Amino acid sequence: MAIRPIITLPDPRLRLVSEPVAVIDAEIRQLLDDMLETMYDAPGVGLAAIQVAVAKRILVADATRGDEPKNPMVFINPQIVWASEELGVYQEGCLSVPDYFEEVQRPARVRVSFLDREGATCEIEADGLLATVLQHEIDHLEGGLFIDHLSRLKRERVVKKFVKAAARAQPPVADKVEA
Repeated sequence: MAIRPIITLPDPRLRLVSEPVAVIDAEIRQLLDDMLETMYDAPGVGLAAIQVAVAKRILVADATRGDEPKNPMVFINPQIVWASEELGVYQEGCLSVPDYFEEVQRPARVRVSFLDREGATCEIEADGLLATVLQHEIDHLEGGLFIDHLSRLKRERVVKKFVKAAARAQPPVADKVEA
């Protein structure tokens, strides 16, 4: 297993729509293991493959809290097949939008179909934090970010902040000197 670098805003790859996984092989299972290790190391409660620069419809999650035993979950080609009309609000953050948190309103419960690491078709009904995590990560697979659920003004403000930070982090371009 390996910890992979997490790409952050304004990296344009975060806006890519991820491709379905056709075959679950050793390479995909290695990616799943690396993503879990990366998520726990960050630390986070969910991670989509695009966040480690792999445009595949894969996400990992673990919505346990505090001293609860870890419950690593993997979702290949996940799809929301049902969402409640009832809404819930969670303060969301994102490993690809570090140190920024906002309240986001989403369906309180969802049912998600997916493949497990062996390729078996599964379905899970989730509520609370896990429902939020699954919706957040599935947004990533569609090229979305949690900031897309905010007002235009808030979204523009946070994007501008990250664009400026990325520009400051770039090393200056040296002038060519010819001898």
